[in-house]
Amino acid sequence: MKFRWNKKYLYWGMTAFAVICASLLFYFVIFRMHVLFNGIRRFISIMMPVICGAVIAYLLIPVLNFQERKIFRYFTEKKKMTLEPGHKKMVRYLCISTSLLFALLIIYSLLSMIVPSILDSIISIINDSPRYVQNIRHWLEALLKDNPEWKTIVFDYLNRYSPKVEAFLNVEVLPQAKAVLQSLTTGVFGTLVFIKNLLIGLIISVYLMAGKEAFVTQSKMLVYAWFDTERANSIIRAFRFTHKTFGGFISGKIVDSLIIGILCYIGTSMIGTPYKLLVSVIVGVTNVIPFFGPYLGAIPSAFIILMVNPMQCLYFLIFILVLQQFDGNILGPKILGNSTGLSSFMVIVAILLFGGLMGIPGMIIGVPLWAVMVAGVRHFRDHELRKKSMPTDEKMYENLQYIDPKNLQPVEFSQNKNSEQNSSKENESEDIHL
Repeated sequence: MKFRWNKKYLYWGMTAFAVICASLLFYFVIFRMHVLFNGIRRFISIMMPVICGAVIAYLLIPVLNFQERKIFRYFTEKKKMTLEPGHKKMVRYLCISTSLLFALLIIYSLLSMIVPSILDSIISIINDSPRYVQNIRHWLEALLKDNPEWKTIVFDYLNRYSPKVEAFLNVEVLPQAKAVLQSLTTGVFGTLVFIKNLLIGLIISVYLMAGKEAFVTQSKMLVYAWFDTERANSIIRAFRFTHKTFGGFISGKIVDSLIIGILCYIGTSMIGTPYKLLVSVIVGVTNVIPFFGPYLGAIPSAFIILMVNPMQCLYFLIFILVLQQFDGNILGPKILGNSTGLSSFMVIVAILLFGGLMGIPGMIIGVPLWAVMVAGVRHFRDHELRKKSMPTDEKMYENLQYIDPKNLQPVEFSQNKNSEQNSSKENESEDIHL
């Protein structure tokens, strides 16, 4: 006998199952939050090679597309050649290999040139800290020689806290710097795990880049299979917007920070700033963080320069101010454009929120992620307004007093005052006529 599903009971059964799952999830979120977070961290730890591979593939796909669409297409069109499927596959793997080699070469060159100099600079700063304190002392004596009261107060604080700073540098910072150097050279368990995840991620990135069209096609088919056409189209558009926002922001910010780091190195070399390579790396790396990044990089850099030469610190701060103005008003908009569409207030909110939740990575990806969320809220808002036959133009709501229930159009304050004046004039005329 053939068994037939009763759709009514199946619907209620799935609803009950969903309610039970939601109740259990709510219970774990409220009373067993640490267990839930441990499970999430465990899952992320297991999937870290896949995450690394996806990130590597996402960052290298623009390089891969440039090679295929610009270089190889130029040669094929010039030679009037048509590539067969087998040849296209060979070209794809050749472009993947060159993309990976290009990325590894850049990383190796930066590490080989920058890391030793940075570590030497840090160790030199710590070892020469007593001399730097004496330089600051002499500079303050010359600056405050005509004001003995302030001189007594400043030197009292300097004598009180300079030994503590020196002890902190020698006891805390220097051993940690040496430990970092040792972990990078000799290797520890965490470094081995990172290398394992990175190597497996490189392999996974090759498969992702090789079959990127197939993965995108299958994902689209699943979306259209699970949802109705209108909702599926909205989901596809949302993913396109997310990709455009993240890709444009991340790649643009990396290029922008690289240029700022190079310009900082050139500028600090011209004004004779000490530890120019270390300072330029700090400024360039922190520039990846929107809005707060320039200040986060300038403060420790200025402190390092202040210990060596206070006047050079003043020159450096003026140079950084000019450089950040150039970046914020000319270079940044030229490279990034309006890739996020967020106001300055929303950028600050995104950095504070995701920085508090995820730390430094949250500060970097928080702005594009917040832009996607804000765009989703705006899309939902406009969709609901169109369903109610109301206007979606924001300018029509700037001077809004209320919505006319007859035609569902905004009524502004000036219009309302005119209508009230007209109505009062009509009433006065009626009174006079009576």
